[in-house]
This record gives sequence, structure tokens and C-alpha cells, in this order.
Amino acid sequence: QVQLVESGGGLVQAEGSLRLSCAASGTIFWINVMGWYRQAPGKQRELVAVITNDGSINYADSVKGRFTISRDNAKNTVYLQMNSLKPEDTAVYYCKADVNYRTYWGQGTQVTVSS
Repeated sequence: QVQLVESGGGLVQAEGSLRLSCAASGTIFWINVMGWYRQAPGKQRELVAVITNDGSINYADSVKGRFTISRDNAKNTVYLQMNSLKPEDTAVYYCKADVNYRTYWGQGTQVTVSS
């Protein structure tokens, strides 16, 4: 079985920064896409950013220019650097990874941006 362990969430002031990390562990033979999604209360879960194993990246329009996704394949870890945070970025952020041709989700980490 595979587990995704997230860290880095918390409370931050508007215009501040946070960096989220997500490390995959377990019996791992292959990791393709890794990414971040978020869900605010009363709203659907939405894509934030994804990155493939060869470095191709896609961002949601709402975070483009403010967030940066990256990965360290040697550590099976994906990162999300979040700058210029806004209150509307407040949500539970979930790590997602396609591992061994199956999709896994992290438990979620709360990001709260105060005005």
C-alpha cells in the first residue's frame, strides 16, 4: 500500500507565503503525475497544480504566477510554494499522486489565510 504524507499547512497573513510538501511512501515502483488540489467549505474540490514525472506542469488560472509546483523524484516528494496568498486561497489542500498506475490521496492539510 502507498501513503501520501503532507506537511506545511497552517495560518498565514494575506500576502504571506507557505510551502507544502507531500512525500509518497510504501511499495513504490512508479510515480507519474503528482499534484495538489484544494477544497473550501461549500465548494467543489479543484485542481491547483500538477506535475508529471518528466516535469510538465499545469496550474489553475487562479494561482498562476503566485504558486509554484516542483518535485524531487529521489525523495518521491512534491512541493507547492505558495506566495502572495489571499484569503480566497483558504482551503484544505490535498496531495494526489498516481503511483503504480493507481491514484492515491493525502489526508489533507488546512491552509488558512487571514486578511
